[in-house]
Amino acid sequence: MRTLRRYLASEIVAATALVFAALLMLFAFFDMVEQIKDLGRGTYRLRHIVIHILLSVPNHVYELFPIAVLIGTLFALAQLVAGSEYTVMRVSGVSLTRMAGMLGAVGLVFAALTFLFGEFIAPPAEQLAQRLRSQAITGLVAQEFRSGLWIKDGRSFINVVEVLPDSTLRGVKIYEFDAEHRLRTISFAKRGDYQSDRRWRLSEVVETTFDDRQARVRNIEHVSWQSVLDPGLLGVLLVKPEQMSAWNLYSFAQHLKENRQKALRYEIALWSKVMYPVAVLVMMLLALPFAYFQGRQGGVGAKIFAGIMLGLAFHFLNRLFAHLGLLNDWPALLSAILPTLLLLGVAMTMMWWQERR
Repeated sequence: MRTLRRYLASEIVAATALVFAALLMLFAFFDMVEQIKDLGRGTYRLRHIVIHILLSVPNHVYELFPIAVLIGTLFALAQLVAGSEYTVMRVSGVSLTRMAGMLGAVGLVFAALTFLFGEFIAPPAEQLAQRLRSQAITGLVAQEFRSGLWIKDGRSFINVVEVLPDSTLRGVKIYEFDAEHRLRTISFAKRGDYQSDRRWRLSEVVETTFDDRQARVRNIEHVSWQSVLDPGLLGVLLVKPEQMSAWNLYSFAQHLKENRQKALRYEIALWSKVMYPVAVLVMMLLALPFAYFQGRQGGVGAKIFAGIMLGLAFHFLNRLFAHLGLLNDWPALLSAILPTLLLLGVAMTMMWWQERR
């Protein structure tokens, strides 16, 4: 049995590695096409594009893990079915349950790798890629903390507490320094609305000016503010919840709750992070009955195509239920777990049907 487990594991790992190599090269090509249009903007050169693509690889690895594992396992098992090796295993007394247990052992390793990439490797790499790109194109230096987004714009430091979906800014602080790095003004605006041509309309502004050892405070209802920021650039600078680590998502969600702000989007992203390694195991279980299903009627190519369709269906179901959860205020755990439960139900039903036959 140990020899059988090792053989099965080696076949699945080799097939999954092959699928990963093909998918990563495909996504790297897409990234190259996406980034090449910005070549020459600011100081953005070919070396920056290459670095950006390399730093984006860990995030692609994390996102593709369930799909790659599903296709790789389908390919390996379909090859065993085509060579009658799977039939010999079953005739030798290996039940479908025991086969699922062997797949689960391999799946635990894949699940651990998924968690490792999603928690420790992909988030910092993706954030670094976005910062290097924005700094090369615009010259901006930006970083997101619990206190919001911080941006260095020339001699000014800008802090934005929250960016709403319509690009409205809430809680804008602008710290302006002179050529000798002395603080001259601090401006706080409750709200910022984008007008056009990188011009913002700040509302309910409190401006503090420091001059000759005196501080003068004045309240301004509305003021026009020219900045390098625009909605497109903000979308690049801000870290998407799906690209944050689970710990950062938990910390940020708690921070929003403490400030009586809505944290559902971050909670859904958190539970999706928790469920993603589990989805890898479910994908392997789904591949087991599907690989043998109509073995004589469908070739290896047909099963790989079916695996791609199932993987895409899982990806789109995850996004669909995340958006439905946000729109309907569903519990975060329910929104994150439903796609995985649906596929687990399909896998268990197919295994029961195959065993019944």
